[in-house]
Amino acid sequence: MKAKATLKQIAKELDVSVSTVSKALNDSPEISEQTKNRIKEYAKLKNYKPNVIGLNLKNRKTKTIGVIIPNILNSFFAKVFSGIEKVADEKGYNVIMCISNESLEKEAHTIEMLSNGTIDGFVLSISEEAQKQQEYSHLKEIISEGTPIVMFDRTTDEVECDKVIVDDFDSGHGATQHLIDLGCRNIALVSSADNLSVGKLRAEGYLKALKDNNIAINENLIIRTDSEMDIAERLNDLYSNNLVDGVFAVDENDSVLALRIGVKKGYKIPKDLKLIGFADGILASRRLSPSLTTVSQHGIEIGEVAVKLLIDRLESKEEHKPYETVVIKTQLKERESTK
Repeated sequence: MKAKATLKQIAKELDVSVSTVSKALNDSPEISEQTKNRIKEYAKLKNYKPNVIGLNLKNRKTKTIGVIIPNILNSFFAKVFSGIEKVADEKGYNVIMCISNESLEKEAHTIEMLSNGTIDGFVLSISEEAQKQQEYSHLKEIISEGTPIVMFDRTTDEVECDKVIVDDFDSGHGATQHLIDLGCRNIALVSSADNLSVGKLRAEGYLKALKDNNIAINENLIIRTDSEMDIAERLNDLYSNNLVDGVFAVDENDSVLALRIGVKKGYKIPKDLKLIGFADGILASRRLSPSLTTVSQHGIEIGEVAVKLLIDRLESKEEHKPYETVVIKTQLKERESTK
């Protein structure tokens, strides 16, 4: 994906400061006509489009925050948005919510569309496609132009910004350890999110727990894919062809399928099969029978912390405020599927 020219790139190419480029593009009397013309011609050649927020950092007063979530049907993201909206309202900020639908192109387009002066900053969780392709130039560019971003849940080390995450590795390890402590030795891993940072970390936690307890890794008990399409079929095969006494699933849909298919296969839960899912929606806790033991991510708290980080940065007088990564601890909520 080709990035547009930025103030920083123009300054580097013409061997002038970013401040000089900004002033020239704004017709400042401090800059000579010759320099202005040179900079404007080069900017036009490179298809530079001024970012209102980037050019007027000290004056931005839209009091509006852009929120981009990958999937509105996911109860976790709905809870995060609830937390964001609550705090933003308390602080006097409006919120514009957009959905990337896991599309890199839509995510990049939304950022470009809103960063023309409509919003002051973004709170977002990276789309599945962006993580799969490891394409983050649109995020780096917008930050370099002066629009702050706070990432939550799905993040990347490749982009320097404030972040709010949960302890995915420790949570995967802890959930698997809990199953081991309950007597499980043939524990299956179910993940349809193996191309996402969170899915990888939770799976690594599972593997580490087995290793810590001297339990041999059985590849026949591990389902790791980047699509939900064949999960049901693979779960059917797993239950039919293997001895399974425990399941750790890395997201809500995987958890629900693992429980329903286990019941259909005749497992008595939790006597014969114990399950823990990385989910905490209404479906897992109230509408499943038996109810599902879950790793709760505290979505509302994540949203509250993320928007507080963004507003603190927007209102800070500190020119080079250090970036923060806040880790929210998960909580194991035990229900009928393990007790």
